Amino acid sequence: MRFTSPPLFSYIFSVLGCIYQGISPICMNNIRASVFIAIVTPMTISVAIAGATGYAGSEILRLLLSHPAYLCGRLRIGALTAHSTAGKTVAELMPHLPQLADRVVEETTVEKLRGHDIVFLGLPHGHSAAIAQQLGQQTTVIDCAADFRLRSKSDWDAFYGGDYAGSWPYGIPEVPGNREALRRANRIAIPGCFPTAVTLGVLPAVVHEVVEPDLSVIAITGVSGAGKKASVAHLGAETMGNLKAYKPGGTHRHTPEILQNLQPFAKEKLSVSFTPVLAPLPRGILATTTAGLIGGVGKRDVETAFRDFYAQETFCHVLPAGQQPETQNVVGTNMVHIQAHVDERARRLVVTSALDNLCKGTAGAALQCMNLALGWDETMGLPQAAVAP
Repeated sequence: MRFTSPPLFSYIFSVLGCIYQGISPICMNNIRASVFIAIVTPMTISVAIAGATGYAGSEILRLLLSHPAYLCGRLRIGALTAHSTAGKTVAELMPHLPQLADRVVEETTVEKLRGHDIVFLGLPHGHSAAIAQQLGQQTTVIDCAADFRLRSKSDWDAFYGGDYAGSWPYGIPEVPGNREALRRANRIAIPGCFPTAVTLGVLPAVVHEVVEPDLSVIAITGVSGAGKKASVAHLGAETMGNLKAYKPGGTHRHTPEILQNLQPFAKEKLSVSFTPVLAPLPRGILATTTAGLIGGVGKRDVETAFRDFYAQETFCHVLPAGQQPETQNVVGTNMVHIQAHVDERARRLVVTSALDNLCKGTAGAALQCMNLALGWDETMGLPQAAVAP
């Protein structure tokens, strides 16, 4: 449902008044964004979140509350729905979102979601397809689960099972070809957090053909990647002071997604051996990908490949030589920090990449795709600066 906004000229005059009184550079950027939104979006956009009280849903809400479109009144947060927490208030469930404290979480139904311009689905795998099918094409649906990520039915059958719902435009804009598909799309699949970290880490090496088509990945992740549902394996007593590999040997569900992202850019058939490791962190992924170097490729070739590939990408930061990606430097941001090393003795490339699994790995990617789908600057409302220390 779209709502009439205040007259554009009244809004612009209020902005000019703020400028006259003196504002910070950050506020100026928000004002520029707000004026742009007011011009290109004459109506208020309404947004609903299904699964709003889970980690992905609550992170989407956190980011929306700082989005220039929300701050200037061009974006309205509509229905907040969930299942087990329905009937409770945001104050009870998510006290870190005081702006929404009085809102009551409703049961997730198609009727509650229908009529919104944007619907974010933060539901368990296998639950999104049935809801999406009942929402009209006038609604943009952004799915944070796996239901529409895989283009291969056989991969879906092997790693997820159940009815295969097909695939939607895939939400890593930094992968060549994806950004164009996401612009003005009304159905979007948000990638898994591991595939985002691994893909954006090693993609320049694959595109520029500096490595052999045999990748080995070890990725350390925090416990929030498993979601909010109670689990003995994720109790503090089980995770604190402990590291544990899980789903090794090509059994993790994100393995085919990583291959799907990288294979189109490789001349030969790729293989990926992926091992995730659970660490006692609330947020963050640190992925290390290694592969043999193509004969004749040296350190300078690798540095040039990575620097040039991400020269125009706001959210992919290739670190200076000698600096390592750290999860603490990306917490709460939409950034991926990347470093590439040449192991001359072993003749291998070693790529490390770090991101926040709840932000760039999920909710940040969802807002980035929303911006593209609405024709806005894709960086709007997405933090680049982390909280440190």
